[in-house]
Amino acid sequence: MDLTDDQLLRYSRQIMLPDVDVAGQEKLLEATVLIVGLGGLGSPVALYLASAGVGRLILCDHDEVDLSNLQRQIVHHQDGIGQLKVDSAAATLAGINPDVALEKIPGKLHGAALSAAVARATVVVDATDNFEVRFELNRACVAAGVPLVSAAAIRWEGQVAIFDPRDPDSPCYRCLYAEGDDGALNCSENGVIAPLVGVIGTCQAMETVKLITGVGETLTGYVLYFDGKRMEWR
Repeated sequence: MDLTDDQLLRYSRQIMLPDVDVAGQEKLLEATVLIVGLGGLGSPVALYLASAGVGRLILCDHDEVDLSNLQRQIVHHQDGIGQLKVDSAAATLAGINPDVALEKIPGKLHGAALSAAVARATVVVDATDNFEVRFELNRACVAAGVPLVSAAAIRWEGQVAIFDPRDPDSPCYRCLYAEGDDGALNCSENGVIAPLVGVIGTCQAMETVKLITGVGETLTGYVLYFDGKRMEWR
């Protein structure tokens, strides 16, 4: 595709990076990213992917915006309380970059519908806090050969990992966690410090951009752990 004058200006700071250039920006504009979960992690992911110029975002979440979400879920606002998160998020993202195509799935994806959505994606971002959903996303991504950007954040700690079935040496999510494990932690029961999800979600967005453009080395085969109390990465 040929970039318009407005697009050349909007994305100029990325295009001036030699390893991105116009070709890399075109890859972003041609990409489709499925974001499952529009909470603490999904908020910064969606905001940065929209602003970076990913051409199509498929937004999936079954929940509505609640007052307790606003402490950390920065894609939603006070006047969105009671709205579906996909509607609230889409309104914010459209205000940031009207060129991005936004597709809303206001419910839970399972089975054939999940497989179909994953097959359409260039990259899938897991921004959920539910083990059952994570394992189903993993199976669908492995079957479709689509990279999965996974993360978790709780209390003061977070982690990010990439599972890329296109790479024969890449593990999958089940290599890290045993299926059937019901010990998942969530923010409503354990709490989370607000900026943590921004740190981890932004890492997910960065890894997604790298997967799309082919720039740099991704976290495939690694888990990146973050301790917010000590500002330590390992």
